[in-house]
Order: sequence, then structure tokens, then C-alpha cells
Amino acid sequence: MRIALTLAALALSTQTALAAQCGGSFSGFVEDMKSEAVAKGYKQGLVNKFFASVKQDPRTLKADRAQGVFQKPFVDFSRRLISQNRIDVGRSKARTYANTFSRIEQKYGVSRGVLLAFWAFETDYGSFQGDFNTLNSLVTLAHDCRRPELFRPQVFAALELYKRGAFSPTKTTGAWAGEIGMVQMLPADIIENGVDGDGDGKVNLKTSPQDALMSGGKMLSHLGWRKGEPWLQEVTVPAKMDWSQSGLDTTKQASEWARLGVKPREGKLANLPASLLLPQGRKGPAFLAYPNFRVYFEWNQSFVYVATAAYFGTRLEGAKPYNAGNPEPGLAGAQMKQLQKKLKARGHDVGKVDGILGAKTRAAVQKEQKRLGLPADAWPTPALLNKL
Repeated sequence: MRIALTLAALALSTQTALAAQCGGSFSGFVEDMKSEAVAKGYKQGLVNKFFASVKQDPRTLKADRAQGVFQKPFVDFSRRLISQNRIDVGRSKARTYANTFSRIEQKYGVSRGVLLAFWAFETDYGSFQGDFNTLNSLVTLAHDCRRPELFRPQVFAALELYKRGAFSPTKTTGAWAGEIGMVQMLPADIIENGVDGDGDGKVNLKTSPQDALMSGGKMLSHLGWRKGEPWLQEVTVPAKMDWSQSGLDTTKQASEWARLGVKPREGKLANLPASLLLPQGRKGPAFLAYPNFRVYFEWNQSFVYVATAAYFGTRLEGAKPYNAGNPEPGLAGAQMKQLQKKLKARGHDVGKVDGILGAKTRAAVQKEQKRLGLPADAWPTPALLNKL
């Protein structure tokens, strides 16, 4: 107990220190970063060259604030991201790099559909990897006080890559949040999980699909991927059941879900613990989410992105298109923000009021539905908003 308290206090003091150093003069912030880099053991000349060209990037901040696509419900979001062309190209890539995927499955236990889906969504199979200057983006986001604890360490990881000759302060580009390469990995992840998949003696995630895919497989393994296990399976649900048992907070053995009337649309249920996932409530698509599904949240925090990426992985391996059902109408962005404010007023932790139906908002919705005697399927409707 004493150790846990000490670690918690240390983490809190570290976050406080980071918050105190963000904001203010950008040039002053950069000087502080340079001093810290030298204190970490990097030579002053190297540090000066690394930071010489750095600039604050307003476009990065604009991109960080404008993520409205995640406000879309699962059916709309998934149909936007999953096209027949993406399916066809994905299956073609699976054939082209069959040997690489076999190596990944043997070494890391990550199924090819999983990585193909990330490859598709992150960069359209490498065709567009982002045109943001990576160093400018990372330092801009570290200076910004919204999430300095996430981006500040990535600046120093980029410095380490620069020291190794694997990063250019002026030429390395990628996504607005600092991710690099075909499957979009942050500098610290590249250091920890970068793999030379094509055997040329280098780790190049921008031009080598083998390097990018092997590195992505290693990272998922590092994040806790369970070798050879499924991640998501579409199911049908009975017309009536205790909907409060749905959601990621409840886990049952698949056999127990079967006794409650949950059936696979294809194949058999795995002999594993699972959660019943209803992205748009009891009248929409339904899935069993196995333990590997939770690893997706280590890659991306957006519920709708995670659900779509996981589903797309199953499609690329031959699963049928999901049954969209007939979900009840949901809430528009302004209504969702109104709902989040009402939930916060009732003491629920919904995170930021952003109009996005994330995991915290879903959990709060489900609790209020249960309290009000509504079907507690975690899908917010105008009826719930009116009752609140």
C-alpha cells in the first residue's frame, strides 16, 4: 500500500510539473526543453541542431481541436471508412505480403486482418502518411496545455531517433499528432517496437511495408495482444434481455451469453470471456468483444474508431457485412453536449464535454437509463435527454 501511494504521489507531482512548464512563451518553452535534454545527457551541439528549426504549428492545434468525425454513430462512421475498394485492396495486400503476415502471426500472434485494418485506416495502405512536420507537431502539442504529459516524452524520443540517424527535424513528416509511417507510430513506440522486417538493416516505417507491419505486430503484442485469439464476433441478441449487462464493464463467458440467447451470426462462439457490445443500442448491430478487443484502446482511445477497426479486421478475413438493424434515432452533436452536461451535473464522469459518445459517456448513459427504468443499452436517445 505504501509503495502504491508513493507511486501515485510521484505521478501526480510529475503531471503537476509538466503542467507548470506548458504554455507561456513558445521560445522560452523550447529553451526549457533544450536544457532538459542536456540534463538527460544529450550533448549541447546535438540538442541545438535538433531544435534549431522548430516552429509552433497552428495547423496542428486546429487539427487537434477538430475531430468531429468521431461524433458520428458506429453505422455511419464504419460505412464512411469501409469501402469495397478498401476491402479489395486489403485482400490484395494480404496476398502480396503473405509471408510477412505469416511471420507476424507466428511470432506475435496478431492476425493479418487486424494490421490490415490499421494500415487502411491510418494511411490508406501507405498512400498518405501525413504532411505535418513531426517535430513541429510534437513540440507544439507538448507546449499546449491540453495533453503535455503525452507529447513531451515523444519530443525526447524523437531526439533519441535523431541521435541514431533515424529522424530529421526538417524532413520527417507524418500525422498531426506526431505519428510516423504506414501504421502511424509515435517516436517512443518506434524505439521500443521498431522491427527491421525486410532485412536491410534499417527500420523504415515510411517506405517498407514489411518494417511497418512487423513493428505494428510487435507493438500490439507489447500492448497485451493474446496470441491467436479472436477480438470481435458479430452476434444476434434476443428481443428482450437485461440490457444493463451489455457494455465493456460486464464480462461473461461466451457460453453464459449463449444461455442468455446470444448467438453467433457465423461460426461458433469462442471459449473465452467476452462483453456484449451494442454500438447503437439493442436495435442496432451487436458483437461479442473478446479480451483482445480491449488492446485496441491502447492504440486509439475513440470508441467508434476502435469498434470500426476491429470489425473491419473481421471483414478482411471473410466475415459477412454486419446486420445494421434498425437503431433508434440518436443525438446530434449539440444534443450530445447537452446530454453530457446533464450527466456531469448528476455526478457522472463523462470526461470532456465534446459531443462524442465515448466509453465514459456510454457508462453514464447506461446508469441513468437503469435508474429511469429505460432499456439500459447505453445508447442515448432524445427520450433519455428529455427525461433528464
